[in-house]
Amino acid sequence: MPRRLSVRPVAALLAAVGIAAGVVVGAPGLETVVGCGTSGDLYPSQTAKDWVSYADHVVVASPTAERETNRRTYAKGAVASATDRLVSFRTDDRLWSRSSPRHALGGAFDMVAPGWEVYRSSGARVADTATDAPRLQVGHTYLLALRWHEGGWAVLGEGAAVPFDDRTADRGEWCGRVLSEEDVAAGERFSRQDDHSLEKALLGQGEQAAKDALDRAARG
Repeated sequence: MPRRLSVRPVAALLAAVGIAAGVVVGAPGLETVVGCGTSGDLYPSQTAKDWVSYADHVVVASPTAERETNRRTYAKGAVASATDRLVSFRTDDRLWSRSSPRHALGGAFDMVAPGWEVYRSSGARVADTATDAPRLQVGHTYLLALRWHEGGWAVLGEGAAVPFDDRTADRGEWCGRVLSEEDVAAGERFSRQDDHSLEKALLGQGEQAAKDALDRAARG
């Protein structure tokens, strides 16, 4: 699947203020820095057309609990072990569903999200994150484009998980930090001008704007 090469506004903003955009494994002093992961979109995820083409449901959802899952241990390297998180979500509102979804979505669902890494030398436990995207943490709300993938729910990619605290796009947790829509707007001046993502279009707006964009995309 194609990967987005442009710099997202929030990524540019964090870089501009000196926050690392990724954890360099083994580099001194970086064990306590929340990174922004590595690229790995499952499906195109940037535009409203991507969302209605590849997602089963678009929802406003809030994590309610989490537990560690998929623990891995490593015999060599700076990282001694790592885990994912199985995050439980409450479905707050369903904004769009395809006419024949691959799987039904109820009032609650689970999804695997980035977890933790433990460094061998210090024993430091560091939060892992997805690339240029929210970590999906309890206490926040998100706008998510979900697809049933290999027996479980997943977001399409980094563009399909939008901070949505107070039902406002780009307000809330992103890459382990809490940003306001003003923070994200400030980052726009560092981003590429050809960024036509749905997240950028929805900046500071609510559910109705998202519904309208998805409806327009679905009509073609």
